[in-house]
Amino acid sequence: MSTNPAGSAPAPEPVSRDSATESSPATSAPAAEAHPVSPARRRRLVAWTVVLAAVVLAADQLTKWWAESALTEGADPIPLLGDLLSLRLIYNPGAALSILSGTGMTWILTIVVVAVVVVIVRAIGRIGSRGWAVALGLLLGGALGNLGDRLFRDPGFAHGKVVDFIDYAGFFVGNVADIAIVVAAGLVVILTFRGTGLDGRRQTDEPQDARREGPRDERGDGEG
Repeated sequence: MSTNPAGSAPAPEPVSRDSATESSPATSAPAAEAHPVSPARRRRLVAWTVVLAAVVLAADQLTKWWAESALTEGADPIPLLGDLLSLRLIYNPGAALSILSGTGMTWILTIVVVAVVVVIVRAIGRIGSRGWAVALGLLLGGALGNLGDRLFRDPGFAHGKVVDFIDYAGFFVGNVADIAIVVAAGLVVILTFRGTGLDGRRQTDEPQDARREGPRDERGDGEG
């Protein structure tokens, strides 16, 4: 049996890994408190969002130019998939997909679309998820496509009619911008249902951290 020399200080008790981790404020802070994406990744996501919006806008305007040159307003629809899908040129003063097409309130719809574009542009600066980058890119491109028609087409500024040419079984007539908007809306629903925030955080991150800390607390209580 070994004994400590007279007058010497007692040897320090070993500190368990769990207690050292709990006592260290640097390691106890959950990782989710930091930004989920780096500034460089955020810039890339913003760039891809803007590029996607530009592609949608270009595709929308090019197909509208083609529709005006190849189709005649008031002519019989050109079938693509029987009665389900056809081509028919109309000029829509109302909202997307020919909704509210006869209200004569085009200028109000123009203001609404401008407000939507402003909200999207502000949201892009906080983006941290690839899913949200795709959704906002599609939404921004589609909104700008139809907004351009309202601002610069006849009968005048902010009163312009939107070019629609894709007839869906006679229920409504739309364009490429409308398709992008509908797909974006579906992605937003999916991302929201999955709990993915605009900044890339998941709503389940904090409960998972709490569950990881739970077993340590139980072991500590049992050992005490």
